[in-house]
Amino acid sequence: MDKPQYIEYKGLPLVREGDVICYGDLSEKYMLLLNILTKKADGEPDAILVQICHTDDRQKIEKQSFKNGLYDALDLGVEWLEHMLKDDND
Repeated sequence: MDKPQYIEYKGLPLVREGDVICYGDLSEKYMLLLNILTKKADGEPDAILVQICHTDDRQKIEKQSFKNGLYDALDLGVEWLEHMLKDDND
């Protein structure tokens, strides 16, 4: 059976299921979760919960914030994730 293909952003998998977007490599210590809480009338994501979680225990949240708009949420989350993974590897 073939390995599933995922969209990648900055070299890491970006997977969406419903109103949850997961970003990152599960073999790393942390991953980014974006939970779409509300949408605009045209269906575009509006209020988004941004979370950095441990990959071994997704109940453990390291950082969290709310952002309006998918671009701002992804931008913040990717910055956090890159920083935390860099600090973890130092």
